[in-house]
Amino acid sequence: MARKPARKAATKPTRSASAHSASAASQATPTTEREKIIAALLAILPEKPFQAIGLADIAAAAGVSLAQLRDEFPSTLAILAAHVKATDRAVLAEDLSDMADEPVRERLFDVLMRRLEVLAPHREAMGSLLRSARRDPPLAVALNGLARRSQQWMLTAAGIGASGPRGMIRAQGLAVLFASVLRTWIDDDDPGQARTMAALDRALGRGQRFAGFLDDLCIIPSRLCRLRSRRRRRRDDSGESAVA
Repeated sequence: MARKPARKAATKPTRSASAHSASAASQATPTTEREKIIAALLAILPEKPFQAIGLADIAAAAGVSLAQLRDEFPSTLAILAAHVKATDRAVLAEDLSDMADEPVRERLFDVLMRRLEVLAPHREAMGSLLRSARRDPPLAVALNGLARRSQQWMLTAAGIGASGPRGMIRAQGLAVLFASVLRTWIDDDDPGQARTMAALDRALGRGQRFAGFLDDLCIIPSRLCRLRSRRRRRRDDSGESAVA
């Protein structure tokens, strides 16, 4: 059964079997060099800010040579991007068919809670990353790009359009929304995640109120394009008439 928002403090949903499997998958022992490198970065993050972590630190923690590290990744940010992609895959690999009959907001709530389940073993690393982003605007911009692409997949998993101008705006809005929820989740030590679920529910409520406005905003560029296209056709027709 899909997880429902904790709108009543007395009701705390339990974790589903699929959520358990997602969390277990995220804690699986790394076997390939690529997995070991990603795990090494996540292990170092609670101890060092992202900007202070060198490639040599990661290679040593992963038990690989610099040459092996270079074969797998060109940079520390690329390693983090691989972690984000792995998180996406873990969420998308879950059976989401139980959400088919739910309202859009409930489906998105469930997908994002599943994402937090996958990230749970790396809570301290995520907290360190958020702190680093607050101190480093270029890093924040880079992380936003990763988050926006990731949230396009989360929207798609929830059955919400994520392509075109509307999709890009939705994904960007969801990236900002999810980042705000992460700040609550980092400090939420309640096994039931009541504070996190309440924060996510409120954030989705705010996002839903602005969704109509954003969709209308997205219509403007397409209308302008159609208007320009019609004007261009008229000019072409006029030119042909003059030649004739």
